[in-house]
Amino acid sequence: SSIVWEGCTPVFVDIHPDYLTIDETKIEAAITSKTTGILATHVFGNPCHVEAIEAIAEKHGLKVIYDGAHGFGVTYKGQSLFNYGDVSTCSFHATKLFHTGEGGALFCKPAYYEKMFYHHNFGHDGPEAFHGLGINAKMSEPQAAMGLAVLPYFESILKERKAIVDAYNLAFQDSDLQLLKIRPETEWNYSYFPMVFKDETQLLHLQKALNKENIFPRRYFYPS
Repeated sequence: SSIVWEGCTPVFVDIHPDYLTIDETKIEAAITSKTTGILATHVFGNPCHVEAIEAIAEKHGLKVIYDGAHGFGVTYKGQSLFNYGDVSTCSFHATKLFHTGEGGALFCKPAYYEKMFYHHNFGHDGPEAFHGLGINAKMSEPQAAMGLAVLPYFESILKERKAIVDAYNLAFQDSDLQLLKIRPETEWNYSYFPMVFKDETQLLHLQKALNKENIFPRRYFYPS
C-alpha cells in the first residue's frame, strides 16, 4: 500500500517454489528505466538470496529494501538478517515471536538514519531542529514496556519452537506435502511452519483434523 500511496508502481516477480522468497534470477527481466529499487521479502524469516539481489542493485544503480517482518532473531552467514540492504523492516506485531503489541523497527545504513528519524518524529529531532515533513510514528511507553517484558523470554521461545518444528518435520518427512526449505547458512527463528498441498481437498482434510486438536492453521497469502 505504501508504494502505491507514494505514486509508484509495484512490479511483481515470481518466487522460488522451495524457499518461497523472490527468485533473484527473474529480477533483471523486470527492471526498466523507471525502476528505482528492489523490495524483497524474507518470507517466514527465510532469507532472500541477498548477495545476488545486492549485486543486481549495484549493477543497475538501485536501492534495496528488505521486508523482514518475520525476521527477528534470524541470522544469515553469521550476521543479523537486518544487516543487509539499504533499509530493512521488522514487525513487532502481536503475532510475531518478539512483539510490542503493535509497531516495528527500521534498520538502515548510516546515511539514511537522520532523515528516517525525523520523519517518524513530526519532522524534527529537537525543539528547534525542524527538517521537513514528518508524522508521529513513535512507539508508546506501554508498547515499549511490553517489548521489555517479552525480550527475556525470546531465547526460550526459540528453543521451544525449534522442538515443535523438528517434530513436525519428522512427522511429515515421508508425506507428499511440500515443506519450507531454509536457505543454507541460516540460523532460523522457527516462527512459521508453511506447508504446500497438492490440492485443496488435502488441505481442507488436514485443516479439519488440526482444528479438532485446537490447532488453527490459516492460508497466509491470497490466493493460496
